[in-house]
Formats: sequence, C-alpha cells, structure tokens
Amino acid sequence: MGTSLFIGHGSPMLAIQDLPYTRELRQLGDQLGKPEAVIVFSAHWVSRGQAVTSTDGVYETIYDFGGFPDELFQVVYPARGSVSIADEINALFEAAGIPAQSNTVRGLDHGVWVLLRHMYPDADVPVIALSVNPTLPPEQQYRIGQALAELSERRNVVIIGSGATVHNFRAMNFAAPEQADAWAKEFDDWLIEHMEKWDTAELFNYLQLAPHAKQATPDYEHFLPLFLAMGAGDSRKKAELLHQSYQYASLSHLIVKF
Repeated sequence: MGTSLFIGHGSPMLAIQDLPYTRELRQLGDQLGKPEAVIVFSAHWVSRGQAVTSTDGVYETIYDFGGFPDELFQVVYPARGSVSIADEINALFEAAGIPAQSNTVRGLDHGVWVLLRHMYPDADVPVIALSVNPTLPPEQQYRIGQALAELSERRNVVIIGSGATVHNFRAMNFAAPEQADAWAKEFDDWLIEHMEKWDTAELFNYLQLAPHAKQATPDYEHFLPLFLAMGAGDSRKKAELLHQSYQYASLSHLIVKF
C-alpha cells in the first residue's frame, strides 16, 4: 500500500541547508522506505490541462529561480522517470474523465527535487511529476487527486502534493528565519483541525471560513496541492500531522500524511 503526503517545499535553499526541517524530510524518507515510484504534483509546474511526465530517462534538473548562491545551481538530482507508471496514471485519469497529456521532455523543477534530494538522496527511485491547474476550485483538485487513490492502494507508491499552505512573499520577514507569525500558525491550525476531521465541505470553502485565508494563500497554485494530496488519500480518509514549522515568519513547512 502506498502513501499520500502534502509537503511544504519551502525556499529553494532548503536543498543545501541542514535544518530541523530538512532532517525531518530525511527521516521521513527513511521511514517510508524505497517505494516503486514517487509521484509529485508540483506548484511550480502550472498548466491549464493535467500534464504527466513520461520518460524512462534521467531528468534534467530545472533551476526555476534566481538570485540564489551559485552553490544551489550546482545541485543535480539525476532521477529517472517511469513510462509504465506514467501510463497507469494517465489511464486512471482517463477512467475518471480527467483529460491528461504526457510530457516527454520536461525536467524536474525545484518543487520536486528540493524535497526528494532529502527524502531520497541517492535519486534511485523513479519519479513522475504532475502539473497543477490553478483555474480549478478545491473540489476539482480533490477529484484529480482522488483519481490516483486506487494506485496508492494497489502499488507501493508515494504521492506528494508539493506546495505551501502559507505562501505570501509580501508577508515574509527574512530577518526572522525561525519565527512564526501568529496569523500564519492560526491559519494552519484551522486547516489541520479540519483535515483531521476530514471535513472537506469546510476545507473547500476555506477562503470564506478559515482565519487569514486570503493573506495566507494569494498564490493559490502553492495551496492547491493540499487538496490533490488529500484526494489521493480519499480511500483511507485519515490525516496525520507529521511536522509544522515556519521560516521567514510565515513560510510554512507543513507535512501531512493522508
């Protein structure tokens, strides 16, 4: 049986930092063991239709950011893909009436490799990256994730929604690397409470019901992977908080297992 997770991918700098959070990611990888594949919905691959990487080759490492130390641009994460598992994913999307297209050329953006560099540092697990579509409401995101719940039930795969529950550049305080603003934690605490209850009706209406929701989620493409990961865990309907911390006062590092 597989696992579904929402993981905050934080700053690209996490790839080369040794922090309590990166150590937590390494420990998580150890606990999960070596799966057949890792499937990652990345907030940094936005498309109008669902896209799925499909290759057996080694991915290019995409540096989709600027203004960071040269050391970060030297990081390479040479994972391979899996056409066979990509085909299974596409078949499940088709069965659920979700149009999806294979992408044979895209590499792995930092929403994927920053996390996996810690979880699977040897890059020895096949990776399939999936795009996100921020034009769709939360219930549609959940349905996309739900289409993969069957795969998680019958295969030892790890499905990850990679994003951030609180992601607002204007609200970040780069002079406070380890502090948490009270409003950011209050928003996450509301989410955690409703995820643990599997209260999808409240969660889908988070903009109207959650405290500080608009301040926390102006970048919806970063927030929506939560619904994708939760949908992928629909067959179990159980949420477990594994980690909650913050960087730069409000950038959330949240790990939730479904």
